[in-house]
Amino acid sequence: MEAAADSTRFGYILELLRRDKIAIKGIERELICPACKELFTHPLILPCQHNICHKCVKEILFAFEDSFADGGSESSNQSSPRIRIAASSMDRIDRINRSGRKRNSLTPRSTLFPCPSCQRDIDLGERGINGLFRNFTLETIVERYRQAARAAIAIMCDFCKPPPQESTKSCMDCSASYCNECFKIHHPWGTVKAQHEYVGPTTNFRPKILMCPEHEMERVNMYCEICRRPVCHLCKLGGGHANHRVTTMSTAYKTLKEKLSKDIEYLISKECQVKAHITQLDLLLKETECNSERAKQEASQSFEKLYCVLEEKKSAALRAIETSKNIRLEKLQTQVEEYQGLLENNGLVGYAQEVLKETDPSCFVQTAKQLHVRIQKATESLKSFRPAAETTFEDFVVDTAKQEDILGDLSFHSNGLGIPEINEEQSRMYNKTLISWECSGKTDSADIYVLEYHKLNKEEESVTWQKTEVCGKSKVLSDLDDDSSYAFRVRAYKGSICSPWSREVIMRTPPAPVFSFLFDDKCGYNNEHLQLNPRRTSVESRAGFPLLLGSERLQVGCFTTLDYIIGDTGIAKGKHFWAFNVEAYSYLVKVGVVPSSKIQKLFHNTSDVISPRYEQDSGHDSGSEDTFFDSSQPCTLVTLGMKKFFIPATPAAPKDPASRILPLPSCLGVCLDCDRGRVGFYDAGRMKCLYECEVDCSGLMYPAFALMGGAAVHLEEAVTAEDREYHDDI
Repeated sequence: MEAAADSTRFGYILELLRRDKIAIKGIERELICPACKELFTHPLILPCQHNICHKCVKEILFAFEDSFADGGSESSNQSSPRIRIAASSMDRIDRINRSGRKRNSLTPRSTLFPCPSCQRDIDLGERGINGLFRNFTLETIVERYRQAARAAIAIMCDFCKPPPQESTKSCMDCSASYCNECFKIHHPWGTVKAQHEYVGPTTNFRPKILMCPEHEMERVNMYCEICRRPVCHLCKLGGGHANHRVTTMSTAYKTLKEKLSKDIEYLISKECQVKAHITQLDLLLKETECNSERAKQEASQSFEKLYCVLEEKKSAALRAIETSKNIRLEKLQTQVEEYQGLLENNGLVGYAQEVLKETDPSCFVQTAKQLHVRIQKATESLKSFRPAAETTFEDFVVDTAKQEDILGDLSFHSNGLGIPEINEEQSRMYNKTLISWECSGKTDSADIYVLEYHKLNKEEESVTWQKTEVCGKSKVLSDLDDDSSYAFRVRAYKGSICSPWSREVIMRTPPAPVFSFLFDDKCGYNNEHLQLNPRRTSVESRAGFPLLLGSERLQVGCFTTLDYIIGDTGIAKGKHFWAFNVEAYSYLVKVGVVPSSKIQKLFHNTSDVISPRYEQDSGHDSGSEDTFFDSSQPCTLVTLGMKKFFIPATPAAPKDPASRILPLPSCLGVCLDCDRGRVGFYDAGRMKCLYECEVDCSGLMYPAFALMGGAAVHLEEAVTAEDREYHDDI
């Protein structure tokens, strides 16, 4: 009987497997966690609607915490063998709030991480993992798949005495599995347990009621259409979904089920079209295989040509070295033999000693004449010894530096990939550096860009480029040195194909750290003549009715005054830089610095006037009035206006007034060095100093501006990460 029962049970299992195999096999890809690449275990639903294992999301958060603490080292990425964090995810670490601490608990502190499926930054909020819903539907499907995969591996009864019997049902209320006898014992008729919900044998027990993760004692009974997640009534009354549009759970269930059913029916109705696409994709797979093999052969042939060229060059170089070596060895060997002949009873000396034994004068003279010349040469060579050949081969050193650089840039080039060009007008260097570029092609087909930059240093012989990968068309850099020039270049990548490098662009950083301030709308601010924008970053002087009344007195030698405005923050020490733009239509603007001790004098100075004739009416044009006029001011200012920059008339300035007038740059900068007592005025676009002078920095120094007539000044805005996103959108 038992054998027959086992045979029947085995046949039933095989029938289930055959029935489920086709359905289960096709959806296996949907049941794999994108982080651990294994079947889901307690899957959680992320805000982006992708799923991830509960254990995996904890390990990812721990991995990112370790990356912060270890400085983002490569080894820290592999803190868990289950998790495979992509390199594209790790370069987002600088956009995540750094904790700077090692894990010391079972709960990760970090709540921000990239989704393994879509790479979108996920913020879990204050509740962290506890704020995520568990996907019980997916968990049930995974459990069915596991049961089909386990085949004949049965689920045993949890209450049988050893040996346990195979379970026939599982109770969802008790979260346990029972055989028939144990189920009757633990769920007797007429009791509350008899009303429990039971299903077939399973190890996946899920609660009958889905509870709210934010209000653990409340069940979810509504669906937020904005956040696309179930919520409870407390979430709607005073929680994060108070102002969101919600619907009842039954309505959401009906609506979503109808939509899903319609979409599934549509896909099923397009089965022929899907099969046609699959056939086409199969052909493309084969074509890709063939084309890749052809590309490999062409690449191999290209490298073989390079190998042949290198081998020829190598052989020629070795032959030249070998020939030079043989010549040198021959010369040195001859020299050795000559010096050996100078030894007693050997060679030349031995021969000379034998000649001295000749007693016949005529014979001796005949032989000794030539011998004496050879002895004299040998004596001279002995006094000034020099090797017959050099032992070093410095002339045979092969310089491959340029070739190494060229080979380092060796990559696939495609005519279809446009060469990016750095846009110098949109690129800025201020508190940070924004580098923006454009592509020459009609469409942007690049997957990623590589931006390289290096500091220009004449003392360094070799150049080391710093490299960063960028997904968009701009990059904000914050690690550049002040008062330095940098070279930038960029290239596009599409897979393994890359474009040539763009033209190198050289830009210079500000001469000092950027000083941030706003226009002061309280101290001396004349709201009748000047108008500030709400953010206090722009000031405008309008040539209105009050100016006309003041100009009426010009006929009798009176003058109109300037309207002053200062920054709301002072500088006590150090070196600082700020930049601003002057509108092209501006009639007259003065910019510079003023000490705190002279602010009151600045706003009540009656001699600070401007006349249409520019100089005081002294009867001559010696220029002394200009010097007196500048020295009498309570602050250090330069004059701008009518698209011109006027260098002040000082003893060191050119005598010719025309040479002191420069075109007005699009962006101006002021650099104040309190420690040296110097202030400089710069063309902020090129970071070139136009004029510099001494200044008394005994007290707090404030940025100062003066306007007359129709004029406007706009403070340069700081470079932020939003600038990069804005340029990418453009």
